[in-house]
Amino acid sequence: MAIQAGIIGYGLSGSVFHAPILRSVPDYNVHTVVSSDPDKVRKDLPDVAVAGSVEELLSAEIDVVIITSPNETHYEYTRLGIEAGKHVVVEKPFAVTSAEADQLIDLARQKGVLLTVYHNRRWDNDFLTVRNLLETGALGKLSIYQSQLSRYCPEVKSKDWREQEVPGSGILYDLGSHLIDQALFLFGLPNTLWADLNVERQGAKTYDYFHLVLGYTTFRVILHSGSLVRQAGPRFELHGDKGSFLKYGTDPQEGQLKQGMYPGDAGWGEDQPDLYGELATELSGLAVQGEIETLPGRYQAFYQRLAESILKGGSLPVQPEEARDVIRMIEYAVQSHEEGRTIKIT
Repeated sequence: MAIQAGIIGYGLSGSVFHAPILRSVPDYNVHTVVSSDPDKVRKDLPDVAVAGSVEELLSAEIDVVIITSPNETHYEYTRLGIEAGKHVVVEKPFAVTSAEADQLIDLARQKGVLLTVYHNRRWDNDFLTVRNLLETGALGKLSIYQSQLSRYCPEVKSKDWREQEVPGSGILYDLGSHLIDQALFLFGLPNTLWADLNVERQGAKTYDYFHLVLGYTTFRVILHSGSLVRQAGPRFELHGDKGSFLKYGTDPQEGQLKQGMYPGDAGWGEDQPDLYGELATELSGLAVQGEIETLPGRYQAFYQRLAESILKGGSLPVQPEEARDVIRMIEYAVQSHEEGRTIKIT
């Protein structure tokens, strides 16, 4: 029997990143969507019920609630979903504060339901390739891991809540959540964190630039994002005592979803050959340089893993404690910037 899913919110996240992926995984049926634009939902999902409120959705016969509404609603809607006895998926970032995240983790444990966070960029094609490359040891002892995800958005979008002065808005919660999660997934918690935050654009009401340095015992992780980057540098840049790896471009899955593609379609998650990363390393004492074919991206893996968790008791695709630690790093970054110092992670 299919897992009955309900989606709260049908903006970019709900309509692009969740509904199409859910419909591509046979274990799920999208049962109900909460939206202020029912016509949009019915156009995309004519066989799905549209609810006018979260309470109406939670009273339906659904197994899992997927929360894709604005960040400041994540805590309350997650709490309601857990209290209703539903499994819950929260779009990243998990919550606005780590204290809220801890409360939700405790509540889910008490109610015996599953709670996870949609850190889908763990399944970006470039990140999967970097992870695989690190496991091979081709770079030797790592010295620098640098990850950049920038945009060119010179005009502030006045109608976008992400650009407004509200809890959980700004680029640190948006793109920063992705980059921090990837780094913690690879390396665990750092020893220290230093942050520089800025408001780059005229009229911007929240941070639209960040530069973070995460200190580990023998290497550094640099995470960067800006809003005035017309021509971006490498998406990933890694250096070790044996070699270096540079990767340009970004994962194609978001663009493919916007074009109406689904997982399983020809070319899904695949990179263009001219965007393959460049590896320079040493092999048996010889200098070697060449392209590394990018592994295919697979956002569908998140919901496949979640289905195994619900139906068979398998491990969650993202542990809620991992997502909570991302929020902790955001809080430390704000503290570091405001106090002008390096923070020791405890």
